Amino acid sequence: MVRSYVKNLPKTLGNIEDGKQLIKASGSVGANYIEAEEALSRKDFVMRIKISRKEAKESRYWLELTESKEEQINEKQALIKEATELTKIFGSIIEKSK
Repeated sequence: MVRSYVKNLPKTLGNIEDGKQLIKASGSVGANYIEAEEALSRKDFVMRIKISRKEAKESRYWLELTESKEEQINEKQALIKEATELTKIFGSIIEKSK
């Protein structure tokens, strides 16, 4: 979903750079969550979940910086909402792991 959003952004210098960062951060959310599921220890699990939360926050930041087309505003807001929800979910997992 993020890739198609970025692909359809207006081709400005800012969007190109912010889009690259957004794709990296959003991909890292899932990659680190997969790593957390295969954690070698509880400490490793918590660390990976913290990284996933950090990358979800970063994804939200890059989304907010992008200058979308009028027809992309709903998609942008949905992605921001999803990043916010993931941040909260990961935060809850971290709290329960203490």
